[in-house]
Amino acid sequence: MFTLQVVQGEDWHEKGVAKWVKQSQIPAERGTILDRNGDALAINAPAYTVVVSPKAIHGNGLEDMVVDGLHQVLGKNVDELKELVNAKDSKTGDYAKSKEVRNEGWKIDENKKKQIDQLNDKLKEELKKKKKGQETGLGLIKESKRYYPKGTLASHVLGYTDRDGKAVAGFEYMFNKQLEGTPGYLKYESDTSGDKLPNSNEIYQPPVNGKNYKLTIDNQIQYYIEDAMKEAFDIYHPISMTVIAADPKTMEILGMANLPTFDPNKYWETKNYAAFMNHAIKSVYEPGSTFKIVTLAAAVNEKLFDPNAKYQSGTILVKGTKKPLHDINKVGWGKITYLEGVKRSSNVAFVKLGTELLGKERLLQYIGNFGFGKKTGIDLPGETSWAVNLPGPVETATATYGHGVNVTPIQQLVAVSAIANGGKLMKPHIIKEIDDPNTGTKKVTPPEFVKQVITPEAAKETGQYLEQVVADQDIGTGRHAYIDGYRVAGKTGTAVKNINGEYDYSKSVVSFIGYAPVNDPKIAVLVVIDQPDNATVGGGTAAAPVFKKIVSQSLQYMGVPKSTTKQDPDGKKNTAVQAQNRPLAPDLVNKSAKDAEKQLLKAGIAFDTLGKGTTVVKQFPVKGTPLSPEQRIYLFTETDKTMEVPDLTGESLRDALDVLTLMKVGVNVSGEGYVTSQKVTSQNGKRTVQLTLRPSDAPDGSKDKDETSDADGKNRKSGTQTGENRQSTGTNQSTLGTTNGKNKDN
Repeated sequence: MFTLQVVQGEDWHEKGVAKWVKQSQIPAERGTILDRNGDALAINAPAYTVVVSPKAIHGNGLEDMVVDGLHQVLGKNVDELKELVNAKDSKTGDYAKSKEVRNEGWKIDENKKKQIDQLNDKLKEELKKKKKGQETGLGLIKESKRYYPKGTLASHVLGYTDRDGKAVAGFEYMFNKQLEGTPGYLKYESDTSGDKLPNSNEIYQPPVNGKNYKLTIDNQIQYYIEDAMKEAFDIYHPISMTVIAADPKTMEILGMANLPTFDPNKYWETKNYAAFMNHAIKSVYEPGSTFKIVTLAAAVNEKLFDPNAKYQSGTILVKGTKKPLHDINKVGWGKITYLEGVKRSSNVAFVKLGTELLGKERLLQYIGNFGFGKKTGIDLPGETSWAVNLPGPVETATATYGHGVNVTPIQQLVAVSAIANGGKLMKPHIIKEIDDPNTGTKKVTPPEFVKQVITPEAAKETGQYLEQVVADQDIGTGRHAYIDGYRVAGKTGTAVKNINGEYDYSKSVVSFIGYAPVNDPKIAVLVVIDQPDNATVGGGTAAAPVFKKIVSQSLQYMGVPKSTTKQDPDGKKNTAVQAQNRPLAPDLVNKSAKDAEKQLLKAGIAFDTLGKGTTVVKQFPVKGTPLSPEQRIYLFTETDKTMEVPDLTGESLRDALDVLTLMKVGVNVSGEGYVTSQKVTSQNGKRTVQLTLRPSDAPDGSKDKDETSDADGKNRKSGTQTGENRQSTGTNQSTLGTTNGKNKDN
């Protein structure tokens, strides 16, 4: 006893404490991820794991019912279920007391849980018939799992956590430590039964919950991006597609998507590993002609670009080479101005600008200043970069038009945003705000200025030339990105792919990059399509329409007013002008619907009142917008989520799109002309309207209305200045199309 208690007492005491001290962990709540408007992107949801007790199941003779029932509910293989139900304890040889049904029964959702409950009820009824107890041998363990309410939306940005709760990719992975928090614990002394001793010391450490993140992503713009991408993907069947949208003034990422994609709620169902790749920050590619923006901006900033100077297009022989470089049109367009060369995306024009006017050293300096060759520092994991080297005259010459250099999509968007925002290189970011639920403090991410790469004057002038690429509907390679009512600047790109050291002209990466409105940029977008199955299409025919659809919808959603444009005689620039004597949209928000309607009727302005509320909560166009003669004002009296979709029969496509875009409702369109029927569907909480259109003179075509209503006849009222029929050009029709490939840019 002396040896045990005194000599070895300290050691035995430590072992004793370890036996009678119990500690239970208190899990921390993982932080939520929201979009910029507070809509949930990643949250914690209740989950349930199915367990079976082979001992109880066999004791009550329920083997067949349990196996058949779980097979029907979970879809798990019958043989595997039988193996679980017949499982035995390896030590005693008796039937096991408990087994989890993995993986099909692991962390199931509420819907599956209800089906398991119904199965349990059937088993209990069977036990009643057999006059046995209530233990069915089938149960559920309540747990928690990560849930992504929007499904595939922004999946490459968010990443996912696996079924064990381990962060695997994307934002979840990069900020896992901050999101998961720190678990707490309760420590106390207990007796041999595990019960707390009356006078034991109790130590309680509360959990520190994870931080909540609000991203710069806008759910609605993200939806527009992915919707337009799917349409183009189905047409061209490329290897992949990537789109990034940002606010060029702050470099807040408004949307980022890739195809193919995956559902983070069911990541295990995606067998194609490429679907998990976030090409926007991880992939490098030869950009082709979109890179010409750097050469152009450098020449303008150095005051070397004369839009009216002429050069011989077609081919050019670089010093030290035997094989000439050429335009997409090898015979050229004769002797043309440099401005025409920009519009036509002439390689020869940019070789001359980069090699003869700028020179290798200055060109390389501007490439570096615009952010190429180094990572942007975006707050997402796995960003890559590629060093830019121009060892000789050939490499310098081809770099001027985007061949022989490798860039990432995010680098491209940062560079063009610097043109849009007045020459400022900004650091892109995805975090808008961090909320600490433990302290109640919030941290807002401010825009981060990197450097001034060109002067504001040079940026403005460069933007005017890029606007001509889109505005010139005869020769501009970017004309398919033209948006009626908005000034768009942009550049097309078609880069032939280098396969095993040789350029394969049957494979290319086509792209379009641009921003709008030119006079006050609100959004910059890059569209990249990797290897479309039609080798004749270029960035202008395949990528520009995707840009157009995304930007036109986004600008309307953002409430950016449209403007008219006037082209100067010298063709150098487009200047926004306001038509004379056009009424401006009055401020009607927060007014009663009746007062707003009276005001518009008195002013002779057409209007539609949408919703069942009594107060105007939103209007379109926004106050101060010049109204065209046929334009009407839409008065919203309910929030987007609660308001029913109004009856749009008889409306032009343009007016229908205006309404549905403001309501944040997805749109699919078939036909042309005026709306003759509509069908509202809902998937994953997202409403989509299928509109069927016909020309006004078609049989059973639409009829103009002064009064329209929804199913209950109360959801919509219309007012017009006169009784005349309203017509619309339908210029906002958002369908993607192709040409015969003749206008493919280089």
